[in-house]
Amino acid sequence: MDEQGRQILMMLAEGKITADEAERLINALERQQPELAAGAESRPKARPKYLRVLVEDTSTGDEPSRINIRVPLQLLRAGVRLTSLVPPKAMTKINTELARSGVPIDLSELKPAQLEELIDQLHEVTVDVDDSTSKVQVFCE
Repeated sequence: MDEQGRQILMMLAEGKITADEAERLINALERQQPELAAGAESRPKARPKYLRVLVEDTSTGDEPSRINIRVPLQLLRAGVRLTSLVPPKAMTKINTELARSGVPIDLSELKPAQLEELIDQLHEVTVDVDDSTSKVQVFCE
């Protein structure tokens, strides 16, 4: 049983809801997350192929400004592999300039296996930023 089902049962045990209410809530949960048929295997989630950044800015006047960026994640993978070709002296200079610009990343420490772990987790990440004049969304697809 999942966490939401346990919470419903706890509320029932504590007398916060009636048995009928608990039954309705559990039925609603089952409709939202139908269990797999016996013997059926779940399909793994497809790996994301793109990092998507959408920006809409309404502060500029009548027509909102829209930016739609779609970055292939394969480009990130290739970039990490290319860092191994950068000479050590140049890598030191790059890291120094990044740090001076406020980006505390040591590119010499970035390894392809770490990038793959990050990309594997990206399908769960969605960032939404809303304010009165703009909207920013970052997600993977």
